[in-house]
Amino acid sequence: MKRKLFVCLSALFCLALSGCVTSGTYKQKQMEAENLEKNLKDQRGQYNILMGENDQLKNEVKRLDGEVATLTGERNALTADKKGLEESLRSTADAKNQKIGELSRKLGDVEGENKRLKDDIAGLQKQKEEVQKTSKTYGDLLEQMKGEIAKGQVTISELKGKLTVNMVDSVLFDSGKAEVKPEGLVVLQKVVDILKNVKDKAVRIEGHTDNVQIVGQLAKRYPTNWELSAARALNVTRYLQQQGLDPALLAAVGYGEYKPVASNDTDEGRAKNRRIEIVLVAKE
Repeated sequence: MKRKLFVCLSALFCLALSGCVTSGTYKQKQMEAENLEKNLKDQRGQYNILMGENDQLKNEVKRLDGEVATLTGERNALTADKKGLEESLRSTADAKNQKIGELSRKLGDVEGENKRLKDDIAGLQKQKEEVQKTSKTYGDLLEQMKGEIAKGQVTISELKGKLTVNMVDSVLFDSGKAEVKPEGLVVLQKVVDILKNVKDKAVRIEGHTDNVQIVGQLAKRYPTNWELSAARALNVTRYLQQQGLDPALLAAVGYGEYKPVASNDTDEGRAKNRRIEIVLVAKE
């Protein structure tokens, strides 16, 4: 720009010296030169302004680069923190899930134990009710047969819900006979009066003898004590049925001499072994 202005001025000067340029042309050229100078100043001013703005923009870019670097660092730090937090949360979640699993298993065990306890309680309650009923039957039999008990003809026992009426054979039978004698029927009727109200128990009539072998004419009918004990038990059972006891709850069993309650070496012991036992047991 400076060079162009210098060339123009030189040309004008030469023209003026040579006298070939008119005054109007000179003034015109002079004005053009002044305008060019002014434009040059304006250009310089604009250039300075642009340089200032350029410096500001460079500073702004530098500042923004710094902020970007800071934000990038913060982002990286946050990313690292996030990763650490995710790992921590994952670890915590795994631990909690494991704990939940353990608690669930324990809960299942507790629920199973509770069910077992409830079943046990229900079973014990049922046993309690059965024992209470058996105890009432036991008390009623004691009251009903206190005369025979006092004479030693009958004993009544109760153990764990099992009630047994033990009658010596002489109360019910004549020697060597299996038919219940009239006096024996009176005693059996006392038992019937109590047992006819018992609906939740089975009644087992057991025949027992001593170990003395059957001989003579009686042996033709009862070859062994088994036959005699079974026949006696069966006759008692039939009488109980005739008096209204449910035959589905009755059973007759002959044990012969093989379940003694005393020694067969004495008359007293053999007398105890010759017996009829009426046993109340749980229904099958």
